[in-house]
Amino acid sequence: MIGTIRSAVLAGLEVVATDVEVGFSRGIPGTIIVGLPDNAVKESRERIRLAIRHAGLEFPGATKIVVNLSPADVRKEGAALDLPIAVGILRNSYGLKSPLFSSHLFYGELNLNGELNPVKGVLNLALFARRAGYKGLIIPWGNRHEAAFVRDLEVYALRSLAEVVGLLKNPDAFTPCPFQPPEEGTAAGEGDFSEIKGQHLAKRALEIAASGFHNVLLVGPPGSGKSMLAKALPGIMPAMSEAEILETSLVYSAAGLLDGIGLVNTRPFRSPHHTISDVGLSGGGKTPSPGEISLAHNGVLFLDEIPYFRKSALEVLRQPLEDGRITISRSLAALTFPARFMLVAAMNPYEDSQGSEATPFTGSDIQRRKYYGKLSRPLLDRIDIQLEVGKVPLEEITSRFSQESSQTIRARVSAARAVQLDRFSALKRPLFANGQMRNPEIRRFCKTDAGAEKLLGIAVEKFSLSARGYFRLLKICRTIADLAASKVIGAEHVSEALHYRSLELFRYRY
Repeated sequence: MIGTIRSAVLAGLEVVATDVEVGFSRGIPGTIIVGLPDNAVKESRERIRLAIRHAGLEFPGATKIVVNLSPADVRKEGAALDLPIAVGILRNSYGLKSPLFSSHLFYGELNLNGELNPVKGVLNLALFARRAGYKGLIIPWGNRHEAAFVRDLEVYALRSLAEVVGLLKNPDAFTPCPFQPPEEGTAAGEGDFSEIKGQHLAKRALEIAASGFHNVLLVGPPGSGKSMLAKALPGIMPAMSEAEILETSLVYSAAGLLDGIGLVNTRPFRSPHHTISDVGLSGGGKTPSPGEISLAHNGVLFLDEIPYFRKSALEVLRQPLEDGRITISRSLAALTFPARFMLVAAMNPYEDSQGSEATPFTGSDIQRRKYYGKLSRPLLDRIDIQLEVGKVPLEEITSRFSQESSQTIRARVSAARAVQLDRFSALKRPLFANGQMRNPEIRRFCKTDAGAEKLLGIAVEKFSLSARGYFRLLKICRTIADLAASKVIGAEHVSEALHYRSLELFRYRY
């Protein structure tokens, strides 16, 4: 007798349907698993044996058990196949019959006492099940929050193998998890802009960055508030849409980071240490998994003291900053992960810089050239806003005047983002912000008047802007114009945009 249990495996963010075929035959007693299983799947033989016995059931010990994982040419990884393998063995051993075998997917890890442990990728699996026409899922209790967000799906979240067997024998005795609509996206930063004294130009630059989803580099001495500004940035970004919540949650589910928290409805803020490896930043491993840039999808990736990061790790950012995704190729697989994030980087004017309120940038040309040389020109070209941040004078630190709150700034940012969404609504390629425009969209939507055109020509010559730098300058101008509710880019918009591209960085590097 051959019993087939429906299940699936993860390949990056994608789900591959997998049939777990269990057959009993004559031969030396034991369990053989075929179909490209990894070590975690092979080791399930011992877990399942004890789990079945602790569930009060008999394991067929004097029988040769053959488990085939189909399709056989797809590598099977992780412990989530424990449950379907165990159910397949019990189906054959006890002659179980249930309509759930063909209509539901089984997915979960077993521990030795027969309890079901949470696994990663359940949200991905639930969306796949609905798309593929399955009626529902049978998953561990700890993953109930993920699957409950998917409509029109019958989700049974159970605590043990014994409960699974009880469900198969009497489905009417169990109640599926109720559908739980996603909570509205929120904007949450660490701290409020009203708590940051001074730094009016930097706050304005971050408002522009949040409005157009532009990348930012802040250059200033220690204590000037660069990290505070970056950490408060998510608080002025628009609330996440339902599509963004789902996209981000899929990444976190595949990485196993949704355990018990439901969906990710606040913008991610990832701040890895400068000692992070290339793989930790970009993602990868023997079988590729999401890295920090994918975990920052639809949010902020903050690189503090960016010159101290490995140059090879920083250069990995170049493709994602352009395409919004990253493809990782390994010997076992080539997988693509989303990586549409806002890069916010911070650095000192030069190594070991101290500075003062009056002269914050006192390093020599040689010191600055050496320090800036750690960042490549192609990477800098992809950072739209590059701003010097000075120390805050004492009178501003002690001032009792109230500062604008994040909520007030967020209202302006959301209004500007709504203008952009309306502008891009007719495009075939989905865009939501000016920072995502490519050259065809820039030529179409970044209309300039005569004064702006003349000023742009002067800027290109003075700053030796590359073609990429020129188009990025235009995108900043478009965002500034949107904040001012102007349909045409004027000279005043170009003049302000140049403040955010006027670092002497290029002069000292070349």
